[in-house]
Formats: sequence, C-alpha cells, structure tokens
Amino acid sequence: MNKPTLQAVDPTVTPDAAPPDPFAPENLRLDQNFLETGGVKKLLTTIPVRKPNKQTFFRVRPGPKWRDIFPIIDLKDDREEYIVARDLVAELSTEIVFKMLCLAITPQGTLFFLPLRWPGPDGKDMEWWRSLREHAKRAEEQWIRVIPNMELGAYECLVAIDKLAEPKWPPEDEYNFWDLIKIAFREYLVTHLDHPVVKRLRGRA
Repeated sequence: MNKPTLQAVDPTVTPDAAPPDPFAPENLRLDQNFLETGGVKKLLTTIPVRKPNKQTFFRVRPGPKWRDIFPIIDLKDDREEYIVARDLVAELSTEIVFKMLCLAITPQGTLFFLPLRWPGPDGKDMEWWRSLREHAKRAEEQWIRVIPNMELGAYECLVAIDKLAEPKWPPEDEYNFWDLIKIAFREYLVTHLDHPVVKRLRGRA
C-alpha cells in the first residue's frame, strides 16, 4: 500500500473561500495623498485676468514680488486686456490705462490675475478703483468677496465667516511672477504698431 503524500497547508487560505472582489473599495479608491506625492503634476496653461464675480471668495498673494503695474489696453466690449510693450507707451498713450496685476486665487485653487486700476499720470482716481485696491489689500490675509454697490459708487467687501483653508500657491521654485504673466498674456501682448488690436483702435484693416 502506498503511503499518503503529505502537503503543506497555507493557514491563511480558507477552503472554498470566494475569490477577491475586484470592485472592492480598497482596490479602486485613490489614496488621497497620491496627488500630493508626485503621482501627477498639474501644469499651468491658462491664467485668466479678471475681477471675480460677486459670489466668489478669493485671496491675494502678499508681497511686492507678486504684483506690478503695467500699461494696459482694455477692450471692454471683448473683456480682453493687453499689455503694451514699454517702447510703445508714448505712441499709444491715449489708448492705455495703468493697472496693477496681483496674483490671486479662489478656494478651489484657480489662479487669476486681479487687475487694479491705478491713477494715471494726471493723478485722476475714482472710488471704484480705490475701494477695490483697498479690498485687495485685505484679501492678503482674509478670504473676501467684493460686491459692486451702484448707489455707493464703490465696491463693498464681505469677509468669510468661517475660517477657510489657507490658499495653496504654486511653489516659487516652479513659477515666479513673470512666469505666470507670460502664461496669462502669451496671446495678449502688444509689441508693434501693426498688432491687430492697434489696427482696430485706429480704424485700420
């Protein structure tokens, strides 16, 4: 009579156990740290230039290296703003306004440049411009919304009641202010008098 063959038994395996479910949450749920540990890298390809709507909270990145004043052609009908190269400022002085562009962000992490109208060479200022500059300063430390008040002739400011998370700005070693300006204005830079925007303003084809 042949002796029975002895086989090793894995104590972790239960006889007749059901196969693992491929749709089990632990197989499909993405680790919340994945996006923060280099799994993917978010590329900045578009940065709008705009005032946020009255329902949007925002913050402004503090520090002088995250803002600067530019000569701007403001096409109000198209809601487009163009930076004018320095050597064209005198030639296009009647078409230009001066705006400080401040880096800002929404609670969802969307970057944008907040344009703040600056007094021109004649020193003219308006309460709409001044109030928005004042509120932008407040937004360096608090989440705010700005609401136009037509009767007041200025912007009003609402501060978030609950403490929202601090903004997550792009790392400085990846994007500095001028990197971001280049992204925002790569199609909106006037460097010569034959630019389509200049032709349009001068009634040229």
